[in-house]
Amino acid sequence: MSALCHLTDLLRTFCTFCVRRGSPRQSERRNTTGHAANQCRVYQDCFSFSASFFIIIEYNSRVHPPEEPHVCAHSLICWTKMVLDHRSAFRASVLLACVIICSDVLCPVGGSLYSNRYTGDQVFRITPGNDEEVHALRKMLTRMKVDFWQPNSVSLICQNATVDVHVKRNDTRGLRAHLKQENIHYGVLISNLQKEIEKQTGSHSSRKRRSESQYDYEVYHSLEEIQSWMFEMNRTHPYLVDMFSVGKSYEGRPLYVLQLGKRSRPQKKAVWIDCGVHAREWIGPAFCQWFVKEAINSYLYDSAMRRLLNQLNFYIMPVFNVDGYHFSWTTDRFWRKTRSKNHKFHCRGVDANRNWKVKWCEEGASSHPCDDTYCGPYPESEPEVKAVAKFLRKHKKRVKAYISIHAYAQMLLYPYSYKYATIPNFNCVESAAHNAVTALYSAYGVKYRYGPASTTLYVSSGSSIDWAYRNGIRYAFAFELRDTGHFGFLLPESLISPTCTETMRAVKAIATGLLKKCETDRNKFPYI
Repeated sequence: MSALCHLTDLLRTFCTFCVRRGSPRQSERRNTTGHAANQCRVYQDCFSFSASFFIIIEYNSRVHPPEEPHVCAHSLICWTKMVLDHRSAFRASVLLACVIICSDVLCPVGGSLYSNRYTGDQVFRITPGNDEEVHALRKMLTRMKVDFWQPNSVSLICQNATVDVHVKRNDTRGLRAHLKQENIHYGVLISNLQKEIEKQTGSHSSRKRRSESQYDYEVYHSLEEIQSWMFEMNRTHPYLVDMFSVGKSYEGRPLYVLQLGKRSRPQKKAVWIDCGVHAREWIGPAFCQWFVKEAINSYLYDSAMRRLLNQLNFYIMPVFNVDGYHFSWTTDRFWRKTRSKNHKFHCRGVDANRNWKVKWCEEGASSHPCDDTYCGPYPESEPEVKAVAKFLRKHKKRVKAYISIHAYAQMLLYPYSYKYATIPNFNCVESAAHNAVTALYSAYGVKYRYGPASTTLYVSSGSSIDWAYRNGIRYAFAFELRDTGHFGFLLPESLISPTCTETMRAVKAIATGLLKKCETDRNKFPYI
């Protein structure tokens, strides 16, 4: 990425900070007059900074005239600036700051969609037919260091189960030769990963940013856009929405949550929904935004939704892994983990769904920092996990359901993840899962498998649903949204609407079930 893009990123970060500083604290949220005055002071600081920044851009344009196509916007601004006096430069800097806050036009993702780093990469689907093939496949994939899509670890490869792996272009020919030599069945799901990425999202650089009233829920949004949207929803729907932060990420980003529900009584039952635990699963944050939009828009005319928002609070966390999600937009589209540093290894990040304090770092998790399922140095080592766990512990008497949105597999999972066993309130949870997938199927006929995570998907320890169940939240679910591998993590934007529409029905079914009493709820609810 050019030096100009780095400078632009610096200004965007500064001005985003300005906007957040100018936003009302929870205690001040209703004092709009004071908030406006505070914003004016903050914006003056921001624009003064941007004026200085503008001079830096002028210098860069003179010494290093931009040659790359993706900085053509910089060129226009820089050369135009040359004919402006200092007063008009300041006014122009105000415009520039606004453009940077509201748009990524100046620096599209990775400069040119991740700098074409995925050109020629392929996604293979491999199916080992016996134990010998399983052993041979594990050996060759370990040696090649591929990116596992499904399952997410070499240790989870088993007989007659498909394995989806992202293979670098330099390794595709070698992998084909080895698979043919071992007579292992395979196919190519994606023949050119770079082209599929471009098809999924189109051109981010040319997409017009929208205000909340025109916000497009059928495209994927960056972290900055999502957080700006959250502020706007909080501002425009004070009767149903309350925004707060549960903490900060490893890189210092706020962990925002929207509380959704009518303010009727303080001790309402609650449902927690988080999305974006794994950075590359972009359909997750898209669903969380969709849920908020649908709930608010249908409150007045949908009696079922009105009843839910009157009797329940929904805590919606659109992006759990904020650092990783941001990184998946700027640098590595298929990044999964958090972005914390490890002092002994160059590898960064922890699997945020292996870091919870329940059977931590046992089967289905890795103790090696370079693995995608790395459990971390200790339970709740990740500030994102620790912050959410602290919030849920504090409110566990009111939180009756925990729902985590993932992709991909088309499954609805519940505890246990770490062992093959039946939970004490199996009948109630199984019934809720059945009702959910039935409601989901009614939208477009898409079939989801459902059951305990350990038997339906694979064994994993330190997961959030096991932790939630362990801490007394009786209904703990993890959705694995569309699809089953044709697109994988690159679900096209054209499928956001149907995917979110059907998932909305499933979540509403689970929430509606909480308003009824399940028979086995009378039994003692033991901890794990």
